[in-house]
Amino acid sequence: MTRQTFDFPNVESLKRLALSESGFIFDPVTGNSFTVNHTGLALLQLIRQTLDVEHITKKLQAEFVIDASVAERDVSEFASLLKVNFQ
Repeated sequence: MTRQTFDFPNVESLKRLALSESGFIFDPVTGNSFTVNHTGLALLQLIRQTLDVEHITKKLQAEFVIDASVAERDVSEFASLLKVNFQ
């Protein structure tokens, strides 16, 4: 697997988010709310725990039975979306 660096938002801004099991996300600072699917929720929870891309992609591969390149692409795309919405 190619080792990439992703531009994640500030972890503290992600930790303040309220998450529901259904994928509803609420930012108490801005008042914004978002909805993500099961994969997005799993990704967000992993990112809140660690910014180690290798660890995140391995967890995704195990949970969703996908190959490394797909997991890496998913992390990259989701990191970009998070960066746009949370600073």
